[in-house]
Amino acid sequence: MWEPQQPSVRMVTRLLLLTSALLSTCQAAESPALFTSVTLTLEPSNAVSQGTNVTVRCQALVSSSGFLNRKYTIYKDNTVVYTESITTAEDLIYSLRMARVANTGKYKCKVNIPGKELSSSSEKLTVTGLQTPVLSVDKRVFSEGEEVTVGCKAPGESGAIVFYFYKDSKELYEERVDANHVETRLRFNNAGDHRLHCDYRVILLTDSVPSNASNNVVVTVKELFITPVISVRPHGSMIIEGDNLDISCSVSGNLQNSSGLKVFLSKGPTLLSSGQSKANHSMRALAEHSGEFQCSLEVGNVVKRATENVRITELFSQPVLTMYPTEVFEREKITLTCKSTNYSSDRISASDVKYSIYKDNYTLTPGSFNGIYVVPGVVPNSSGIYSCKADARMISKYSAKLPVQAKVLVSKPEITAIGRVIVGKPFQVRCHSDRGSLPIEYTLWKKYSEVNSTTVQQPHHQAIFPVTVQHYSDMQDYKCEARNNPKIDTVVSNKLNTTVIVPLSNPGLSVVPDLLEVTEGNEMYLICGVEGSPPVTFKWYRRGNVQPLCTTTSTQSSASHHIKGVGNEHSGTYYCEAINYANMVRSQPVTVDVKMATWKKGLIVACCLLVVALLALACVLRYNSKRGKRENAAELSVKPSSPKSDDSLTVSLTHSTMEVYNPPEVGVDAAVSVWSERPVDPGSDGESSAASNNEPDVEYTEVVHRQPVDPARAPLRKGTETVYSEVQNSPTGAPGDHYDYGSVEYADLNGDQPEVNHALLEVNHQDHHDLPVPVE
Repeated sequence: MWEPQQPSVRMVTRLLLLTSALLSTCQAAESPALFTSVTLTLEPSNAVSQGTNVTVRCQALVSSSGFLNRKYTIYKDNTVVYTESITTAEDLIYSLRMARVANTGKYKCKVNIPGKELSSSSEKLTVTGLQTPVLSVDKRVFSEGEEVTVGCKAPGESGAIVFYFYKDSKELYEERVDANHVETRLRFNNAGDHRLHCDYRVILLTDSVPSNASNNVVVTVKELFITPVISVRPHGSMIIEGDNLDISCSVSGNLQNSSGLKVFLSKGPTLLSSGQSKANHSMRALAEHSGEFQCSLEVGNVVKRATENVRITELFSQPVLTMYPTEVFEREKITLTCKSTNYSSDRISASDVKYSIYKDNYTLTPGSFNGIYVVPGVVPNSSGIYSCKADARMISKYSAKLPVQAKVLVSKPEITAIGRVIVGKPFQVRCHSDRGSLPIEYTLWKKYSEVNSTTVQQPHHQAIFPVTVQHYSDMQDYKCEARNNPKIDTVVSNKLNTTVIVPLSNPGLSVVPDLLEVTEGNEMYLICGVEGSPPVTFKWYRRGNVQPLCTTTSTQSSASHHIKGVGNEHSGTYYCEAINYANMVRSQPVTVDVKMATWKKGLIVACCLLVVALLALACVLRYNSKRGKRENAAELSVKPSSPKSDDSLTVSLTHSTMEVYNPPEVGVDAAVSVWSERPVDPGSDGESSAASNNEPDVEYTEVVHRQPVDPARAPLRKGTETVYSEVQNSPTGAPGDHYDYGSVEYADLNGDQPEVNHALLEVNHQDHHDLPVPVE
């Protein structure tokens, strides 16, 4: 049974909803309305260049008592370009994006409301500037008489456009289109090269050719002898809030032949009342009702207006909500005061005004509240939107909203150094608190002395102080304070704790082993040491080399460069550099002289001893050889020659060749050399005879004039042999000097200068030198 009834219930519900919608539409259509004005404006201006965004704004001021449907129509040169219907009082916006020359023209706006319409005055828009056209050809080379497709395009342009094609600057073809491009086929009969181009013209109504003015006709317009009349009660300027206000709008004059007459009573855009010949409106006067009331009379298309300015005195002024203190921190008490400063003493007293306070639209106080309220400090979050209301004689007024943001106490600040801290160089210290409402005052202290202070006003600002320390231990002396509530003591940070970089100093390069002990084949360590903060980068250099020998980074104050198998090539001048984040220092150069290896020295000494031994052996062998030659020479035949006088001495040697050399005179008679060929001695032995067969015997005789015999200069004897010595001054004049002239030995017995000349005997022989022998 219930199922057949369900469709009928649904149908009835739908019919009720449809009827309600129709009734609301009819009521909206029948709602009276009155035009005030319709205006059209062009933004940004009436004259723009191409590519500018232009806004066409249509504004309609309509007085109505309720829902109203408006239809807006935009015209350009009396041609509809845009239409839209809206139900709100907002302006209609018609946008021309990237305006072109084709948008040039006269614009106006017409607004339709049920049974009425009103148009604005025209505004002319002028757009200047055209885009450069682009010519296209399907092929560049073709035969005489062949057709070619040619196109011309005006990028971004619109409207009615006439395109013109030219050949060698002469017009060849034209075509009008309602687009920004055109294509056509052209035939060329003349052979040769031709230059083609195109241009275009945008057709505008304003560019048409005007005619002459027509004849003048005088017409007369008669005034309607009816006028609107507005009246306000009570009369005068003493209208106080709460009074009954009666306003009427009527018509004065001859109402004959005034069919279709209507009157409208309005205040601003609000239509208060309307009628055929009279309109009345009554209300309880409020201060916001003060202003201009308007009575409009409408007959056909004729509208006449009358206005009355009404001033209403406040019964009591709008309440003002204040708080104390003006800045409040979390968990602090707040005193809220709501008061109306002015009231009409003729009607009410101050006690007649009652107040209520609200927070976030929730009531905090009853309606009989006297206007002062204290928010307890135990409330965890006192932030919110506060307002109050004043009531008297059934009139209520609300204060402006008062946003309250409870401040957050500043938290313990943190003190940090920005960047690297180097002794002796300026750096920055930052003080920052994670929590706390601005403004916050930060103060930097060094022990018990204030260094500097600053106040942070904006969220993106920071408290930064410039600082310079002269010793790394000074960092522990800095701390900062923060305060944002003058009623509470400052909050102090911990001491500044950061890494301090001490610049490097006193660089030195040492060599291990000692410089005097660096020998070939051993190991050598170049140790570079400094004073300062690690990490330190050490570099070792050898003078003359641009690139470092070695580079290493250490957390210690020294480092070493190890050289294995030192050789002579490692001799030279070395120095090192040390670098940390503060500076770079260089050591004094150290010269390394690699000594020869011990085994090499021993080898050299051994070689030298071997050479000396060999030389000594050679000398012994030479001495023995000479001695054997002397013994052989003693066996030679030596015979004396007859002296010419008693003071002459003749020395004769029988040999192959003998040359006598006479030195210059030394103050005595010069020696006389006699060359004679000696006859064969019959008494000589066979050996001498045999020798004489090969070459003649030559006898060399030296005649020496002798001085008187000095017993002290007696001939030397060696054993039983007699040795004659030649006496001659030594170069140094030292007595007892000996001279060796080849194999002839002479002895200076007493060191005196001899009085005689001597002969240097040079004996050439194939096997040996013959020693001089005395001649008896």
